[in-house]
Amino acid sequence: MYPFKSGLRDIVPLALGAALYGTAFGLLAAQAGMSGLQTGLMGGLVFSGSAQFIVVERLAAGAGALTALIAGIALNLRILLMTASLRDVLADRPLWQKILGVHMTTDESWALFHAARAKGRPTSYWYLVGAGAGMWVFWLASTLAGYSFASALPAPRALGIDFAFTAAFIAILRGMWGGKRDLLPWAIAAGTVAGLTLTPLEPSWALVIGGITGAITAAIGGKHV
Repeated sequence: MYPFKSGLRDIVPLALGAALYGTAFGLLAAQAGMSGLQTGLMGGLVFSGSAQFIVVERLAAGAGALTALIAGIALNLRILLMTASLRDVLADRPLWQKILGVHMTTDESWALFHAARAKGRPTSYWYLVGAGAGMWVFWLASTLAGYSFASALPAPRALGIDFAFTAAFIAILRGMWGGKRDLLPWAIAAGTVAGLTLTPLEPSWALVIGGITGAITAAIGGKHV
């Protein structure tokens, strides 16, 4: 089980950074009227910062549960590609281990796993799960801490804390940037979303359509590289 401990140890610096916007999510959840139990369950079962942010924000804005769910799924379509790149790690594992491995795959644990592999360090399924488990503990603890802090902050927006939500998304985007090859797909996706927000279309659907157009652009562009 040594690889598990190695992953758990190596993820700590990244997990500490994620804890900052985990705290921001806890504040948002409290302001949106969620209970502590709901916040904890969402953090533990969904375990996806970007999806949790957008779902709660959409619900707080008055969108229905279905549209909020679709927006969260659309924002996390990248997880399909991330887990596909781990096929050699997940292959031949029992079903419960595959489910656990997928659940523990986050932007941070996935990036750490591949960075370690690129450096020639020994990596394995349990290294990935260990890194994910570390992220899970820090994320859950920070979201609940943020929720608790909300009771001591009667007007968090007055302190500018609401900007933490925007800052969290900027940090997520920065970590996903892969260089100039991403410029066109990102621009088309952003332009599509911006254009659709000027129409009566519900913003959640704008995110879905924007994500799809950006992915198609990336796929087409990749064939010519």
